[in-house]
Parts: sequence; C-alpha cells; structure tokens
Amino acid sequence: MGKLEENKKKKKQLLLDSSFELFMKKGWLETTISDIVKQANVAKGTFYLYFKDKYDIRNNLISYKANQLLLSAHDDLDKNHPEITDLKEQIIYIMKFIIDELKNNRSLLKFIAKNLSWGVFKSALNTTAEEAEGINFWDIFWQMIPEQSLSQKDAEIMIFQIIELIGATVYNVILFDEPVPLDEYMPHLEKSVMLIMDGYIKTSKPKISKKILL
Repeated sequence: MGKLEENKKKKKQLLLDSSFELFMKKGWLETTISDIVKQANVAKGTFYLYFKDKYDIRNNLISYKANQLLLSAHDDLDKNHPEITDLKEQIIYIMKFIIDELKNNRSLLKFIAKNLSWGVFKSALNTTAEEAEGINFWDIFWQMIPEQSLSQKDAEIMIFQIIELIGATVYNVILFDEPVPLDEYMPHLEKSVMLIMDGYIKTSKPKISKKILL
C-alpha cells in the first residue's frame, strides 16, 4: 500500500473512531458533522471524500462495528476451540460470543440495536475490516459451510432469520432483564436458533484434510 492510500485509510478510520466516540457521548441526533471533523481534527471537506452525510457515516460505522464483532468471534473460535467443527455448533458459539460482548458493552448494544437493519447487516457481512487485510465475514462464513450442503440463497435466508431473532430479543433481555435475565434466556434462544438451522443444514462432519498421507 502506497503512502497516499495509507493516509486515506488513516483519515477514514479517524473519522469513524471520532464519530463513534461522539455518538456514544452525545447521541447520534445531537452530533453534527462539524462536531465529527473537529474531533477528528480534519477539514470538513475531508469528511465528504469518504461519506455522503451523517446517515452514511452512521451506516458505515454500524457495518464496521458489526463486522469487527463477527471477525473477533470467528477468530476466538478458530484459535481457542478448533475441536468445534460442526457448522451449527460454530454458529451457536459465534452467537454466544457476540451476545457476551454486547452484554459487556451496553453502549455498543444500544447503538447497533437502534440502527441495525438487514441491509446494513448485509453490508457488514461484506465489509472488509481495515485491520483484516482483505478479509470479510461472509467469505469466512462461506468457507465454514460444508461443500454443497447449503446454497448461497438458503444461507442468506437462514442468517437473516437468526439475526432478526437475536436483534429483536436480546436488547430488552440484556438491558432490562425482560422477560427474563440473559442467563435464563440463552437456552431458549439457542434452541430457537438450532430449530432455524435444522430447517436448512444437516449436522456437518469434520472436514477431511486433502493432504496426502505418506
């Protein structure tokens, strides 16, 4: 990467970081573009090189934060639990990891839950995290799926249903213990997510290495 591209990347990241800090502190409605560029210490024209308006940077930020959570969850699974090879169990693990992260960062939960739509989440699946060197979660997820076991259309519908279920329920459970506290709710959520997955995928077998054994 050239120096010019590196500087552009840093400025965009600075604007994202500054907007997130202000959204958490002041709220999205109360934060202005002038506030963001002042916080980032860049010219106002620089903002419009990367984002159309405040809605655009909000959606970019949600995609970025959601993708960070997804990649962190998969990275934790890959590094610490290589024994989990069944696709359903992998998805359940990723779900639990993300919910635990949101439980410990309620500001992030409020920001994502209030603004997340399926369109934005699809963008998150295909968003390349700046630090991930070209990796996005959808590519990783597709590699997790056993060959020929799930079409891309079915995979997208399945993920849509899971995300809608999680997004519609964990907000009140985490913030208000409604209808029950999170620890009590999780077995019910896991059961429901498993039922969704059972409609699309069969229990997957561990992938067999293609290396030739000598």
